[in-house]
Order: sequence, then structure tokens, then C-alpha cells
Amino acid sequence: MQLAALSAVRARIQLGVPLPFSVRDADQTLLLVRGHTVHTQEQLDALFTRGALVDLAELMSARDRIMQAPREQLPKLWGQCLNRVGRTLMQAGQEGFREALDDASAPVLSLVERDPDLAIFQILRQGNADVDYGAQRSLHAAITAWLVAQRVGWSPEDAVKGFKVALTMNLSMLELQGQLARQSLPPTPQQRAALQSHPMRSVQMLEKAGVADEDWLQAVLNHHESEDGSGYPSGRSDVGALASLVRRADTYTAKLSARGYRTAMAADMAGRQMFMQDPGHPMTAALVKEFGIYPPGCHVRLASGELAIVVQRGQTVTTPLVACLTNARGTPLPQPLRMETRDRAHAIVGIVGEKGINVSVTAEKLLAAGVV
Repeated sequence: MQLAALSAVRARIQLGVPLPFSVRDADQTLLLVRGHTVHTQEQLDALFTRGALVDLAELMSARDRIMQAPREQLPKLWGQCLNRVGRTLMQAGQEGFREALDDASAPVLSLVERDPDLAIFQILRQGNADVDYGAQRSLHAAITAWLVAQRVGWSPEDAVKGFKVALTMNLSMLELQGQLARQSLPPTPQQRAALQSHPMRSVQMLEKAGVADEDWLQAVLNHHESEDGSGYPSGRSDVGALASLVRRADTYTAKLSARGYRTAMAADMAGRQMFMQDPGHPMTAALVKEFGIYPPGCHVRLASGELAIVVQRGQTVTTPLVACLTNARGTPLPQPLRMETRDRAHAIVGIVGEKGINVSVTAEKLLAAGVV
């Protein structure tokens, strides 16, 4: 614990406002917990006089803590932050939702900024049992939207807005998404009606929560509309850039998501389908280029026979860095082994589907082995 004099951070203290940090005595005994309110200047001066201290770690913002955290702590931080966003989304009808969403979103965006490859890994590999399916799908689309917005050169403000549009587009049907993912039969008429109306109902929930940004609301309303007029709910063609981005992020991540009636689509096939369904659109081109043919988190077979998992995008879309999980005979390795795929002898020959995986590995283990 690194401590500093309370007097050195007096500018961070406002009388009558909850303290943003705890206060300790000169012997490090806890005097005031974070959130306690100092009401008078006399009380504050008394703390200065007795040499009160603060923990420097508590002075750091959430972004600072994420940017300075040791790499081996990042998977744990990802889990905590995704759980928090998931819980927040499921409480959309409660008071203070807008503020809670801002607070929960900021650390996730910092994690994406800190390590985009690990962010993509979350989308492909880190299905979190503590986050409901619907919330998880929104999170994956939101991360994707932010990454693509960065690649196409959007301003930071617009990129964050794209993240929040994707995060909130399905507020009114999060539970229904989970039901549809588990069932093997087509949607019932009642479910189809709920799907058709969910953009309008999500907008209503956002307005009730205090969201007044018209671009945000319109993008949620139009996130299933298409430039050729074939979308819903109104079949309009004047979609807008935000809705256009989010629709593509949602479509792509849906392909990568497993459901009760089908396994997740291989990343190379998902990218190929995006190109075929949306040829020539710069957002689709940017999305596929951002993820590559073999994005972090997908399992691949090497020309030399090893089963590997992609851990980092490479200089080209076909030459990522991988961690070998087995040897050429299929025997699991005691530790993942980092390997380049630029060498023809170790080039990727194809993606391995879930049924072909005989060994699994977590992001924690990959980081501990030093291969990420």
C-alpha cells in the first residue's frame, strides 16, 4: 500500500460531498471509509493536522487501474467488468440506469483499448456463465462496433456512442434472446411479434431512463433496417451511420455465437458470408479486416499437425500468432507454446470446429505461459 498525505490531495475533497477515497491515520488505521462525507472545514483541518493519509491506489481512475494493471490480471478484470455490464443491462427499468450504464461501460472500453486482441478473444472464447445470453450478445456486438469505428476513423465520441447503441439495442428482449437461443423450434407467433417490436420498445426504455440523445435513440430504432429497404420494423432505407455500423456488428457476432440448434460458425466462414451478403461496403470491409480470417480465440490446425489457438493478430490476416496446444500427434502439451505462422511449415491450414477440440485453455493460462 502506497500512502500519501491527505493534505496533498485537498483539491479532490469537497465539503458536503462523499469522499472518493478512504482516509487513514498516521499509523494506517482506517479513519473514514470511502463515501463518508466531511461537512465542515474544521473537520477537514483536523484531519490535515493529525497527518491523515490516503492510499494512492484509490486516487486512480478505473481507466488508470486498467491501463497500469499487470497483464496477468486482465482476464480477471474482463470477467468482473463484463459481469457488471451484464447486471446493469438486466436492470434497465430501474432508477439510475443511465448513470449505471455509463459507469459500467467505461472500464470495458478501457480494456478494449488496452488490448484489442484480448477483447476479440472474449467474443470468440469467453462465454461467461454469469452473464445472460442476451446481455452477452449485446456486449459482443458493442465491442465489435467500437473496434470497427476505430478502424474507419470515427471520433472517440462517435465510437463510444456506437458502443452504447449496440449495448442497448436489445434492452427490451434480453430474456427472449436467451429463450430463442435455447429452443430448437422456430419462434412462435408471440415471439415473432416481440422480435418485430423490440426496437421501438428498447427506445421507450431508453427514453424512460433519461436518454435524450436523438442519434442514439434513432440508431436503436433503426438497427435492423437496411440500406436496400429490406429491414424492419419500417423498411426504411435512410438508416444512418450509427445504425448501419451496429447492424453489421450484430450480424457478424451472431454468426460467431452458438445456439441450442447450431454450433458457432467458424470465423473464416462468418467473414466470407459477410462479404458475400454485403459486397463492397466499407464498414463490412473494415469489420472483416479488424477481425481477420483467424481472429484471436479461434482454434486452428497447422501444416505441421499441431492444434493451436490464435492469440494475436499478425502482419497479415492469414499469419496470426498462435499458441500450440498439442504436438503434431495430438498429444496435449504441458504448457501452450507460442508460434509464428508466417513460416510455411507452420502455416494455418484450417479452422478446427468445437467437435475437433480435445484440449481447452483459458486466457489466464495463456497469459501465465507468456504466449499472449
